[in-house]
Amino acid sequence: MKTARFVIVFVMLSLFATSICPAHEESAVTDLAGRKVRFSNTPERIICISPGTLRLAIYLEAAEHIIGVEDMEKRFPHTRPYWLANPELGRLPSIGPGGPMTINKEPDLEKVLAVQPDVIFISYMSKELADTLQQKIGIPIVVISYGPFGTFNEVVFDSLRLMGKVLKKERRAHTVIDYIENSRKDIASRVSNIDEKFKPSVYIGGIGFKGSHGIESTETRYAPFIWANSKNIATAQGMNGHVYVDKEKILQWNPDVVFIDSGGNEIIRQDFIKKPGFYQSLQAFQQKRVYLLHSFNWYMTNLGTVIANAYAVGKKLYPDRFHDVDPPQKSDEIYSFLVGRPVYHQMSISFGQLGKVPAYLKP
Repeated sequence: MKTARFVIVFVMLSLFATSICPAHEESAVTDLAGRKVRFSNTPERIICISPGTLRLAIYLEAAEHIIGVEDMEKRFPHTRPYWLANPELGRLPSIGPGGPMTINKEPDLEKVLAVQPDVIFISYMSKELADTLQQKIGIPIVVISYGPFGTFNEVVFDSLRLMGKVLKKERRAHTVIDYIENSRKDIASRVSNIDEKFKPSVYIGGIGFKGSHGIESTETRYAPFIWANSKNIATAQGMNGHVYVDKEKILQWNPDVVFIDSGGNEIIRQDFIKKPGFYQSLQAFQQKRVYLLHSFNWYMTNLGTVIANAYAVGKKLYPDRFHDVDPPQKSDEIYSFLVGRPVYHQMSISFGQLGKVPAYLKP
């Protein structure tokens, strides 16, 4: 009898303990380095290391779970919509320097361990280093990717899905992907069935690449041009990726419309003052068909700004087809959805008015 009573009491106590201390919820994902990463319960404390990772966490509405940020993220806060919308991130502890020079390198483990994360999201880390690092610190490491630098690549959708699964935000991940894809489809539908001979040739100058550059710096895979089905004159010449074009070559091409990346606008403004003859020889400058676009490559691609730029490009090239689009208003709609706040005004203070003629060209 005593044995039976003991068994009954033990079972009851076990059931009570289980009710107040639920079992760990085991889960696993396969990251973009091909590693299987296991978790106990949904991570509540997260950190994001290397280019683009923090931005995706913000898109997933996970800002409240971020417990530290890289020093790189705190530099030039006006350049990134996700940071403008979440200035409180600047008060979080440092988790290391960050930046391009730290890609696929062991992070500052002392600072990482000090904030006690449940999971570390990190981009562009090799399988071998991620395995070694995870074994060393005993914290799950999930490797993501943005694809090639400086472009829009759909591998970023895989990263959103992966992070969404880890954070139990799958629905938000799908909603973000749908929003981006629907925006791209909307722009594509507006510019469909335009005869190539009626498309103006376009050029983008001032593209940032490891620093700021002038009119010679361009990009043949400029995402807003691709989305707006524009006739990128540099691509038509057989060039690929980011390139520097001699001014003589730009004169030969003589594009119908010139867009200027705001990151290089000050360099172009100074060059315009020093060498007005070159610019005045271009028909786009003569006709004042020169327009500002906002920089979107800073610690990888700000996807919201790509969308806003694409609408602005379409508005300038095909105003009838974008008659219902107001670039500032559209930008705030995009930013409100992706980062939680309408930050176009702050972006325009730093970068100028989206789609407007630069001030130095106005009479």
